[in-house]
Amino acid sequence: MLLNRLKETHRLDETVCMGIFTLFCFSASLFRFYYTDTKVFLFLNWNLFLAFVPWAIASLMVLCRKLGRSKTMLALLIAVWLLFFPNAPYILTDLFHLRLTSSMPVWFDLILILSFAWTGLMFGFLSLWDMENMLQKYLSKFWVTAISVLLLFVGSFGIYIGRYLRWNSWDILTSPLQLMYDIGDRLANPFSHPRTWGMTLFMGLFLNILYFSFRLVRKRGR
Repeated sequence: MLLNRLKETHRLDETVCMGIFTLFCFSASLFRFYYTDTKVFLFLNWNLFLAFVPWAIASLMVLCRKLGRSKTMLALLIAVWLLFFPNAPYILTDLFHLRLTSSMPVWFDLILILSFAWTGLMFGFLSLWDMENMLQKYLSKFWVTAISVLLLFVGSFGIYIGRYLRWNSWDILTSPLQLMYDIGDRLANPFSHPRTWGMTLFMGLFLNILYFSFRLVRKRGR
């Protein structure tokens, strides 16, 4: 039944492709672990799982028509999707961990991190594409595009608070007051936090360039 739904929604090729990408990333990280006997980049697998979550949520919303009939469930899923969405482009910042080491050539580590980053971006962009398709039922193309641009900047802000403030998606449940304080302080006093908004702005612009390039290639492919 699931296979039929994947075919009906034209997601079978996408699912298989993302599975292959993920398997390659996992295998490369295991190879590095066994070859060097160090756990340096095994954390990338956890980061990729977090990037997978928004794609899984969007796929669930597309594959299960019943979810769209309940506005409460739909709103809850969209909220969870937005909470995890910044994890998809976040892996780009794991390039900060790239160092010249004696245990492995730097070119291998570069390919390893970029593979995880690209796969994470694909999970995020494909899920955002799904969200656009759902929003198009209620909004014009202009507003859907504007929302996508805004969400990419929100994702960029999420990358900042994850990388530099060390907050995680689930901290909204475990430490909501402290998280809201950090976010609120940066919203209320933007000039006191130039690094926050500098990174948010430029990372947001970069993500928009990548995403609309992705859309352009996908449109041309059709």
